[in-house]
Amino acid sequence: MAVGTTCGGAPARSVPWLIVTVTRVSFDDVRIAYRDTGAAVGHVSSDIPVMLVHGMGGDGHTWDRFAHQLVQRGRRVIIPDLRGHGRSAHTDSYLFSEFGADVLNLCDRLGLDSVDLVGHSLGGYAVSWVAMQRPELVRRLVIEEQPLPLRSGDEQMKLTRRLPTIPELWHATTSLIRHPGAVLAFDRSMTGTALEQFRKPYPEWWEGLSEITAPTLFLRGGPGGMVDPDKLAQLSAAVPDCTVRAFTCGHSIHRDRHREFEAAVLPFLGH
Repeated sequence: MAVGTTCGGAPARSVPWLIVTVTRVSFDDVRIAYRDTGAAVGHVSSDIPVMLVHGMGGDGHTWDRFAHQLVQRGRRVIIPDLRGHGRSAHTDSYLFSEFGADVLNLCDRLGLDSVDLVGHSLGGYAVSWVAMQRPELVRRLVIEEQPLPLRSGDEQMKLTRRLPTIPELWHATTSLIRHPGAVLAFDRSMTGTALEQFRKPYPEWWEGLSEITAPTLFLRGGPGGMVDPDKLAQLSAAVPDCTVRAFTCGHSIHRDRHREFEAAVLPFLGH
């Protein structure tokens, strides 16, 4: 089986169902790597591509199984590695809005007029930011297990100096076992910045939810998940067209309950 190459000449990881190459593009001070099946298959039957955005500490290969299902249905699939992850460059700044801007810049670079966005955890921040900033671009929005930020300083006072929870530690441990390459490539210098953003008030994000016009599907895990049910109710009320689906597994639904994930998301995305 042939192996694709990156624009820098390094071999790209191959998957049994498709050979794709890794491309890198530069946006301001960071280079973003992505895979695009649209350049590799000739049977794409939908004009609307799907972009899959991974969570913190992972990379785009977490989506390989789901991407297979989408490609089989004739969908073009675009899978970036977020800054500081996978084959993308490390940088000095890891603000949530910057992750979102990278995704939006990639959409613009590829000339996309419409796109379906799927984001897990940190990737949920990225795709929701895009849907707020450019509502007309996003046709369908799927957010999986995004830890929801605080809304006020009063909440912050209650959660200061909080230690990592058992779900957070379990997800990190299982990710290391299942995808050691992604964890090793991850820029661990972002951890403190990311956790600080997860745990401090983010009123601008909450205010932007009403700008989302795409039908939105929010997937939350069970006891091992990281989504506050009270805040999720507030999100569901703020987004004009939002459906919530609950699962019994933990933080990574697409990984640990992939068939249930596909059963919920594939019909929602449609064609």
